[in-house]
Amino acid sequence: MNEEKFKQAISQYSTPFYLFDVDILDRQIEKIRAALGKDVGLCYAMKANPFIIKDLENTVDCLEVCSPGELHICERAGIPMDKIILSGVYKKAEDLEYALHQYGNQILYTAESLSHWQILEGYAKAHQLPLRVLLRLTSGNQFGMDETLVRQIIGERMKESAGDDLIHIEGIHFFSGTQKKSAAKFERELTMLDTLCADLKEQYGFTAEKLEYGPGLPIYYFEEEKDEEDEMLHSLALLIKKLKFTGKITLEMGRFIAASCGSYVTGVVDTKINKNQPYCIVDGGMHHINYYGQMLAMKKPPILHLDKRDGETLEWTVCGSLCTVNDVLVKQYPFTDLRAGDTLIFEKTGAYSVTEGISLFLSRELPQVILYSQKSNFRVAREHFPADALNYFQPSENNKTLKNGSSH
Repeated sequence: MNEEKFKQAISQYSTPFYLFDVDILDRQIEKIRAALGKDVGLCYAMKANPFIIKDLENTVDCLEVCSPGELHICERAGIPMDKIILSGVYKKAEDLEYALHQYGNQILYTAESLSHWQILEGYAKAHQLPLRVLLRLTSGNQFGMDETLVRQIIGERMKESAGDDLIHIEGIHFFSGTQKKSAAKFERELTMLDTLCADLKEQYGFTAEKLEYGPGLPIYYFEEEKDEEDEMLHSLALLIKKLKFTGKITLEMGRFIAASCGSYVTGVVDTKINKNQPYCIVDGGMHHINYYGQMLAMKKPPILHLDKRDGETLEWTVCGSLCTVNDVLVKQYPFTDLRAGDTLIFEKTGAYSVTEGISLFLSRELPQVILYSQKSNFRVAREHFPADALNYFQPSENNKTLKNGSSH
């Protein structure tokens, strides 16, 4: 932990803020690449943290985009569209048609339902536009399509393909969930996908060129857990090497790529002892930070007390700035001589915290987002933003956004 980096950041920026260390991000990518080998592709699920996509542009093979907003972020960041996989369970026809019209087959599209497939097929035929598509297979939830429908689409497509090569089905997309802590789950899913691809070849003559698989590799967030991140990564790599599938395998990751690069920096603004329990109030809170698997603030994430001194160690309950009893970040965490004015740094917050928190609650400001690397030093990716501007807007007479129930 580079404490000097945080001291410099605190001297320049006011808490709370997020700090994403690009050097740590690069080292994580290097570790993943070294374990998987050069033949396995790497896709970053940008919902985990959109602020780092430009820094990942040259180190990952592609980005998974799951909403029109994420696509527009990629446009503003200047991400090449041939690195985009346009996914998402809800694809509004006009949003999909925007991408099709603007970028055509530069983008690789996923079909998660029959309606998705029909929109893509209809647009390709109407505009004589070649398209590349992945069919998403469900794991038994709302995402993707049942295997019978995947087989139906492929079967019909193989019959038609002799006279129509506009839509090219490149392969299968599969993701079943995050934070898997058993290599046996990877093995079951990869065996299923391997068998399916072989069967599609035998039954329909369809050769899957690509298999995009989201393994859901785990991040171990809490002190009471044994960190087995490296062991799980290497187990996955060994299982991939055993596959009979000969096409291109791309692993889709968000949390496993981004979590370790992020820190959430918040200041202690008050301390008190209520009924013999020490409490400290910080200027951030639950609206800015979220650890997957935390339960009633009982688990202890890694926290750096930047101003640690000699003195009495007490078990503090850290609470945020929101007026709700639920705004508790961690209970009974041992800090030594904790005082108002000190700074607490919550580690492993590079994935989801910046986007998943209830950030609009109570109209507190959205925190700054700072990017850091030893080469470029500090860069501001987002300034503090007033949430009250999002929570209430009074339209003027000349600029009404709502009229007769319409936004147009």
